[in-house]
Amino acid sequence: MTDHHQSTRGEPRVAIVTCADLPDLEPDDRLLLAPLAARGIAATVAAWDDPAVDWAAYDLVVLRSPWDYALRRDEFVAWADTVPRLVNPADVVRWNTDKRYLDELSAAQVPTVPTGWVAPGQPWTPPATGGEHVIKPAVSAGSQDTGRYDLADPEHRELALAHLRRLSDAGRVAMVQPYLSAVDTAGETALLFLAGPDGLAFSHAIRKGPMLTGPDLGPDGLYKAEEITPRTATPAQLAVAERVLAAVPGGTRRLLYARVDLIPGPDGTPVLVELELTEPSLFLGYADGAPERLADAVVTHLARLPRPR
Repeated sequence: MTDHHQSTRGEPRVAIVTCADLPDLEPDDRLLLAPLAARGIAATVAAWDDPAVDWAAYDLVVLRSPWDYALRRDEFVAWADTVPRLVNPADVVRWNTDKRYLDELSAAQVPTVPTGWVAPGQPWTPPATGGEHVIKPAVSAGSQDTGRYDLADPEHRELALAHLRRLSDAGRVAMVQPYLSAVDTAGETALLFLAGPDGLAFSHAIRKGPMLTGPDLGPDGLYKAEEITPRTATPAQLAVAERVLAAVPGGTRRLLYARVDLIPGPDGTPVLVELELTEPSLFLGYADGAPERLADAVVTHLARLPRPR
C-alpha cells in the first residue's frame, strides 16, 4: 500500500485500487494523482487483495488496475461486495466482468459483434465457412488468453481447438467471434466517458491499432502492448456509445467512468466489441485535461456519498 499524499484532518480519502504487480499504478493512472492532490484529496494506492487494507476507512474506493482478477474472478467479485463506496459499484463489477453481458446488450438492440459461447466440456465444431475468428475467455483482462485464427487453415483449426481445450480444462467459458477486418485498417475506437453533475459525459477518444497477429500459444504476461493514438469520435460512434450506455443495468449515474470499444462492422457502421466498466485503461495521457476531468469526476462522486465515520 502506497500513500502518495499525506492525509490531514478533513481531507477526503480515496483509495486507488490496483494489483500486486502494479504497486505504484501504471503510468497513465499516475497522471490522476496530482489533480487529486490539487483538489485537496488524499490518495492511497492499494492492491485489491491486500488483507491489511481497511477499505471502509475511505471516502471512495476507485477501481483502476486490478488486472490479475481474471483467474480469480469469484474472489474478486466477493471482495467488491464487501467494499463500501466502491466505484464502479460491486453489482456493476459482477455484471461487467463476465463478457456474456454482450448477449444482454444485443437483446437490447445494441449493435454488437456476433458472439458464440463454449462452456467447459462442450464440443465445438469450427464453422464450415472458415474465415478469421477470435477466441478468448468470457472472463479476461488485457487481451490475455486471446488468439486470432484463420479457420480455413487446417493448422489454425487445430490450434483453435487446442485453445478451447485449454480454456475448458481450466473451467473457463470461451467466446468465439468473427474477426472484423476493419480493425487492421481503421483500428478500434475507445470512447471514454467520465462522471459529471448530470451523469456520464463524453471526455475523449483514442484509436487502438490491431493487437492480434495470430493464435494464442500460452501465457504471455499480464497484458499485451497496445498501439494508441488520439482520435476524434464521429457522430455515428457517439450515437452507438449512447445506446450502449443507455442499456447498462441500474443506469449510468452510479458510474465513475465507462469505456465503449467500437469497430466498424462489415457495412462500416460501428459495432460494440466491449463495454469496459470495471478496470479499463482510460488513456488519460492522450487528451488534454483528461486527468483533471477524472479528478473532477471523483469530486462529483465524493459529494454524493456519505463520509465514513
